[in-house]
Amino acid sequence: MILTMLLMLKLCTEVRVANELNARRRSFTAADSKDEEVKVAPRRSFLDFDPHHFWQWSSFSDYVQCVLAFTGVAGYITYLSIDSALFVETLGFLAVLTEAMLGVPQLYRNHRHQSTEGMSIKMVLMWTSGDAFKTAYFLLKGAPLQFSVCGLLQVLVDLAILGQAYAFARHPQKPAPHAVHPTGTKAL
Repeated sequence: MILTMLLMLKLCTEVRVANELNARRRSFTAADSKDEEVKVAPRRSFLDFDPHHFWQWSSFSDYVQCVLAFTGVAGYITYLSIDSALFVETLGFLAVLTEAMLGVPQLYRNHRHQSTEGMSIKMVLMWTSGDAFKTAYFLLKGAPLQFSVCGLLQVLVDLAILGQAYAFARHPQKPAPHAVHPTGTKAL
Protein backbone atom coordinates (compact mmCIF):
# COMPACT_ATOMS: atom_id res chain seq x y z
CA MET A 1 0.00 0.00 0.00
CA ILE A 2 2.85 2.39 0.79
CA LEU A 3 4.42 1.61 -2.58
CA THR A 4 1.13 2.37 -4.33
CA MET A 5 0.84 5.68 -2.47
CA LEU A 6 4.40 6.61 -3.45
CA LEU A 7 3.66 5.78 -7.10
CA MET A 8 0.54 7.96 -6.96
CA LEU A 9 2.60 10.75 -5.39
CA LYS A 10 5.17 10.43 -8.20
CA LEU A 11 2.43 10.74 -10.82
CA CYS A 12 0.83 13.73 -9.07
CA THR A 13 4.19 15.48 -8.78
CA GLU A 14 4.97 14.97 -12.45
CA VAL A 15 1.55 16.23 -13.55
CA ARG A 16 1.61 19.25 -11.21
CA VAL A 17 5.13 20.30 -12.24
CA ALA A 18 4.27 19.87 -15.93
CA ASN A 19 1.27 22.18 -15.48
CA GLU A 20 3.15 24.88 -13.53
CA LEU A 21 5.11 26.83 -16.10
CA ASN A 22 6.55 29.70 -14.06
CA ALA A 23 6.34 28.33 -10.53
CA ARG A 24 9.28 28.45 -8.17
CA ARG A 25 10.86 25.04 -7.85
CA ARG A 26 10.87 23.78 -4.26
CA SER A 27 12.78 20.94 -2.70
CA PHE A 28 13.13 19.05 0.56
CA THR A 29 16.88 19.65 0.65
CA ALA A 30 18.49 22.95 -0.20
CA ALA A 31 20.46 21.64 -3.19
CA ASP A 32 20.37 23.87 -6.26
CA SER A 33 17.92 22.90 -8.96
CA LYS A 34 19.31 21.10 -12.00
CA ASP A 35 16.43 22.42 -14.14
CA GLU A 36 17.94 24.55 -16.89
CA GLU A 37 14.64 26.08 -18.02
CA VAL A 38 13.71 27.63 -14.68
CA LYS A 39 16.07 30.07 -12.99
CA VAL A 40 15.81 29.59 -9.24
CA ALA A 41 17.07 31.94 -6.56
CA PRO A 42 19.58 30.40 -4.14
CA ARG A 43 18.07 28.57 -1.20
CA ARG A 44 17.88 30.34 2.17
CA SER A 45 18.57 27.36 4.39
CA PHE A 46 19.43 23.68 4.46
CA LEU A 47 15.79 22.63 4.32
CA ASP A 48 13.00 24.32 2.37
CA PHE A 49 10.42 24.04 5.16
CA ASP A 50 8.42 27.17 4.39
CA PRO A 51 5.11 26.30 6.11
CA HIS A 52 3.10 27.76 3.24
CA HIS A 53 4.80 25.46 0.72
CA PHE A 54 5.53 22.35 2.78
CA TRP A 55 4.80 19.14 0.85
CA GLN A 56 4.63 21.03 -2.46
CA TRP A 57 8.07 20.15 -3.74
CA SER A 58 8.90 19.95 -7.44
CA SER A 59 10.62 16.57 -7.49
CA PHE A 60 9.42 13.14 -6.40
CA SER A 61 12.85 12.39 -4.91
CA ASP A 62 12.29 15.22 -2.40
CA TYR A 63 9.16 13.47 -1.13
CA VAL A 64 11.04 10.19 -0.82
CA GLN A 65 13.85 11.93 1.10
CA CYS A 66 11.34 13.50 3.49
CA VAL A 67 9.51 10.21 4.08
CA LEU A 68 12.80 8.39 4.69
CA ALA A 69 14.05 11.11 7.06
CA PHE A 70 10.77 11.07 9.00
CA THR A 71 10.75 7.25 9.12
CA GLY A 72 14.35 7.17 10.34
CA VAL A 73 13.82 9.76 13.08
CA ALA A 74 10.48 8.27 14.19
CA GLY A 75 11.93 4.75 14.14
CA TYR A 76 14.92 5.77 16.23
CA ILE A 77 12.77 7.59 18.80
CA THR A 78 10.44 4.57 18.96
CA TYR A 79 13.40 2.23 19.41
CA LEU A 80 14.68 4.33 22.31
CA SER A 81 11.25 4.69 23.95
CA ILE A 82 9.68 1.27 23.30
CA ASP A 83 9.78 0.33 27.01
CA SER A 84 7.72 3.39 28.03
CA ALA A 85 4.03 2.53 28.32
CA LEU A 86 3.13 6.23 28.09
CA PHE A 87 5.07 6.59 24.82
CA VAL A 88 3.50 3.47 23.29
CA GLU A 89 -0.03 4.51 24.32
CA THR A 90 0.51 8.04 23.01
CA LEU A 91 1.94 6.76 19.73
CA GLY A 92 -1.02 4.40 19.30
CA PHE A 93 -3.51 7.17 20.06
CA LEU A 94 -1.81 9.53 17.57
CA ALA A 95 -1.95 6.81 14.90
CA VAL A 96 -5.68 6.24 15.45
CA LEU A 97 -6.34 10.00 15.66
CA THR A 98 -4.49 10.56 12.38
CA GLU A 99 -6.74 8.04 10.67
CA ALA A 100 -9.79 9.66 12.28
CA MET A 101 -8.85 13.01 10.74
CA LEU A 102 -8.65 11.78 7.13
CA GLY A 103 -11.91 13.53 6.18
CA VAL A 104 -10.95 16.91 7.66
CA PRO A 105 -9.10 18.20 4.53
CA GLN A 106 -12.26 17.55 2.47
CA LEU A 107 -14.38 19.27 5.14
CA TYR A 108 -12.03 22.27 5.10
CA ARG A 109 -11.92 22.44 1.29
CA ASN A 110 -15.72 22.37 1.10
CA HIS A 111 -15.93 25.14 3.70
CA ARG A 112 -13.31 27.29 1.97
CA HIS A 113 -14.99 26.99 -1.45
CA GLN A 114 -18.53 26.98 -0.03
CA SER A 115 -19.18 24.11 -2.42
CA THR A 116 -18.96 20.33 -2.67
CA GLU A 117 -18.55 20.42 -6.44
CA GLY A 118 -16.46 17.49 -7.66
CA MET A 119 -16.97 15.48 -4.47
CA SER A 120 -18.74 12.14 -4.74
CA ILE A 121 -21.64 11.86 -2.30
CA LYS A 122 -21.63 8.09 -2.82
CA MET A 123 -17.99 7.95 -1.73
CA VAL A 124 -18.75 9.92 1.44
CA LEU A 125 -21.74 7.66 2.15
CA MET A 126 -19.42 4.64 1.84
CA TRP A 127 -16.93 6.33 4.21
CA THR A 128 -19.75 6.99 6.67
CA SER A 129 -21.11 3.45 6.56
CA GLY A 130 -17.64 1.93 6.95
CA ASP A 131 -16.79 4.25 9.83
CA ALA A 132 -20.15 3.61 11.51
CA PHE A 133 -19.74 -0.19 11.28
CA LYS A 134 -16.16 0.04 12.53
CA THR A 135 -17.19 2.24 15.47
CA ALA A 136 -20.09 -0.09 16.34
CA TYR A 137 -17.64 -3.00 16.32
CA PHE A 138 -15.28 -1.12 18.66
CA LEU A 139 -18.13 -0.31 21.04
CA LEU A 140 -19.59 -3.83 21.00
CA LYS A 141 -16.25 -5.58 21.45
CA GLY A 142 -15.09 -3.28 24.24
CA ALA A 143 -12.04 -1.99 22.38
CA PRO A 144 -9.83 0.51 24.20
CA LEU A 145 -11.45 3.92 24.63
CA GLN A 146 -9.24 5.69 22.06
CA PHE A 147 -10.58 3.44 19.26
CA SER A 148 -14.20 4.23 20.10
CA VAL A 149 -13.54 7.96 20.51
CA CYS A 150 -11.67 8.21 17.21
CA GLY A 151 -14.32 6.11 15.46
CA LEU A 152 -17.03 8.47 16.71
CA LEU A 153 -14.92 11.42 15.56
CA GLN A 154 -14.67 9.89 12.07
CA VAL A 155 -18.44 9.42 11.89
CA LEU A 156 -18.99 13.03 13.01
CA VAL A 157 -16.60 14.36 10.35
CA ASP A 158 -18.36 12.23 7.70
CA LEU A 159 -21.75 13.54 8.83
CA ALA A 160 -20.43 17.12 8.75
CA ILE A 161 -19.29 16.59 5.13
CA LEU A 162 -22.72 15.20 4.24
CA GLY A 163 -24.28 18.20 5.98
CA GLN A 164 -22.16 20.50 3.84
CA ALA A 165 -23.31 18.68 0.70
CA TYR A 166 -26.93 19.16 1.76
CA ALA A 167 -26.48 22.81 2.73
CA PHE A 168 -24.51 23.79 -0.36
CA ALA A 169 -27.00 21.99 -2.64
CA ARG A 170 -29.91 23.93 -1.06
CA HIS A 171 -28.10 27.27 -1.26
CA PRO A 172 -25.76 27.14 -4.26
CA GLN A 173 -23.15 29.84 -4.54
CA LYS A 174 -24.10 32.52 -7.06
CA PRO A 175 -21.65 33.07 -9.91
CA ALA A 176 -19.69 36.32 -9.82
CA PRO A 177 -21.32 38.99 -12.00
CA HIS A 178 -19.48 40.08 -15.12
CA ALA A 179 -18.37 43.69 -15.45
CA VAL A 180 -20.91 45.73 -17.37
CA HIS A 181 -19.50 48.05 -20.01
CA PRO A 182 -21.31 51.18 -21.16
CA THR A 183 -23.15 50.61 -24.45
CA GLY A 184 -21.29 53.42 -26.21
CA THR A 185 -17.81 52.01 -25.54
CA LYS A 186 -16.14 50.22 -28.42
CA ALA A 187 -13.33 47.72 -28.10
CA LEU A 188 -10.00 48.95 -29.43
